Amino acid sequence: MCPTPSKPKTQAASLDRVMKSLGDPVRLSIVRQLLAAADGELACGGFEYDVTKQTFSHHLAILEEVGLVQGRPDGTRRLISLRLDHIERVYPGLLELIRAAA
Repeated sequence: MCPTPSKPKTQAASLDRVMKSLGDPVRLSIVRQLLAAADGELACGGFEYDVTKQTFSHHLAILEEVGLVQGRPDGTRRLISLRLDHIERVYPGLLELIRAAA
């Protein structure tokens, strides 16, 4: 189960909100899995997680709300990817810190 697509963000979330969203181990794991994905995106069912589907969906929705991830339909699946250009423009160096801390 993945969150339904939301409208694109027109204003960046505060760094405080982004850091709080990454403070949860499940959400940080989602970002790390996307960073490691060969093509930069994963289907909702392609993630590894230790929570219920509903809880995982909630975590994805939070990451989408702060503008770190986006989803796109692909047939019957929904593919999730990082908003790389946005992240690097608004929060430069954040992804490198996440990679380095892995």
